Amino acid sequence: MKDAKSTIEAGKAILGIEFGSTRIKAVLIDQENKPIAQGSHTWENQLVDGLWTYSIEAIWAGVQDCYADLRLNVKNQYGIEIENLAAIGISAMMHGYMAFNDKEEILVPFRTWRNTNTGKAAAELSELFVYNIPLRWSISHLYQAILNKEEHVKDITFFTTLAGYVHWQITGEKVLGIGDASGMLPIDPETKNYSAEMIEKFDKLVAPYGYSWKLTDILPKVLLAGENAGCLTEEGAKRLDVSGHLKAGVPVCPPEGDAGTGMVATNAVKQRTGNVSAGTSSFSMIVLEKDLSKPYEMIDMVTTPDGSLVAMVHCNNCTSDLNAWVNLFKEYQELMGMPVDMDEIFGKLYNHALTGDADCGGLISYNYFSGEPVTGLTEGRPLFVRTASDKFNLANFMRAHLYASVGVLKIGNDILFNEEKIKVDRITGHGGLFRTKGVGQRVLAAAINSPISVMETAGEGGAWGIALLGSYLVNNDKKQSLADFLDEKVFAGNAGVEVSPTAEDVAGFNAYIENYKACLPVEEAAVKYKK
Repeated sequence: MKDAKSTIEAGKAILGIEFGSTRIKAVLIDQENKPIAQGSHTWENQLVDGLWTYSIEAIWAGVQDCYADLRLNVKNQYGIEIENLAAIGISAMMHGYMAFNDKEEILVPFRTWRNTNTGKAAAELSELFVYNIPLRWSISHLYQAILNKEEHVKDITFFTTLAGYVHWQITGEKVLGIGDASGMLPIDPETKNYSAEMIEKFDKLVAPYGYSWKLTDILPKVLLAGENAGCLTEEGAKRLDVSGHLKAGVPVCPPEGDAGTGMVATNAVKQRTGNVSAGTSSFSMIVLEKDLSKPYEMIDMVTTPDGSLVAMVHCNNCTSDLNAWVNLFKEYQELMGMPVDMDEIFGKLYNHALTGDADCGGLISYNYFSGEPVTGLTEGRPLFVRTASDKFNLANFMRAHLYASVGVLKIGNDILFNEEKIKVDRITGHGGLFRTKGVGQRVLAAAINSPISVMETAGEGGAWGIALLGSYLVNNDKKQSLADFLDEKVFAGNAGVEVSPTAEDVAGFNAYIENYKACLPVEEAAVKYKK
């Protein structure tokens, strides 16, 4: 504690802030890259005019409350104020669309990754680029707005992601880390910049609309991890810390997306490594040795924060439906007058699930709070399906929901491992699904038939990951690669606890997923008829 206090007092602590889907989290780390304080703020997206969004007011109120919570944590632990910092990093959920005019006013409400209204744009761009362009990518949102003949498009002078927006507002720099940038528009692995060929194709495609801008004019500049991305301005310091204690001039690392910070937080930026993030949404990231043989609609090509090619399987839904069912058991306990401990409820139910049948006794769950592009649904309805002859008991019920949380992820990864024959040395899991020790790990290992490691630091998540990128910016004395810096300075040989799949679990999950795919028309019907 004494060391942590002196680190903060000397202005040598590093701050990472990540805007997640349900929580904004701040983590302060010391010179050894270990967390020494944290703060958080809970928030929710809103459905406005049929599109998922967070308001500009919610963004700033949220980050200010999160920072105030961090200040309080520092005050309570160490009895001091945060006056200065060695570095800051901003991270956020990737993709989406934030467009601004020349007065820096947002032109339409922030359109998040969760929106699936961009089907026509994504399909046309995928064909034009001969490259899979997902629905949630920024370029899909921009082109859909053009196809919709939205009035605001002619006034765009800059468009970016949430991380890029917050970074711009606190530093004045219109830049983006390469990992986050790769969710705006495809990156050329040779130039480590947006694909010049695709920019040219896009400009030709939209030329008939007569806009005054070209795509390059309105995109943020691409930066690699460790490159100079500006410093905290006076105004930026006030926007983070309304108490006025935080001083300007702090170096800020390139802003990154939650995929990039997840890779950093799990030491998975080296080729032949991978990670799976499983929370409100889920995604797997496998760092490739070479490009895939062809584009796949289910697989997005992004990059690590230092520019290596990554095959990403992104699923819009993961633990939301699982959590909703667990909350029913919480309600039951409250109804019965029993004391409620959510960690205990999760722990008991998750562990009990492992005693169920490996194929869940025939039970199926669809956790689709929103649409799921991998399975071709633009909308979703949470759905539990069984026949009268299935083995309906609590263990199978919970196991079916755990399987559902990574079911779509399995469908995408089966392409990588079975068709593309990708080789990996290590896959690391992180996020809420892995909080109950060993359970989410075992389920994921069965799903993708690969050993899964979880580190003790897995719970630190993306805010810690972006803080580590801040550390890489200012503490990389040896000018090491990001992978070497993480190996030597941060993880020092810690590969976590590994769980290997059992043949029975793999066979059971395979049987479950065949059932799951066969019953997708039931989910489609639920979307069609349940309004």
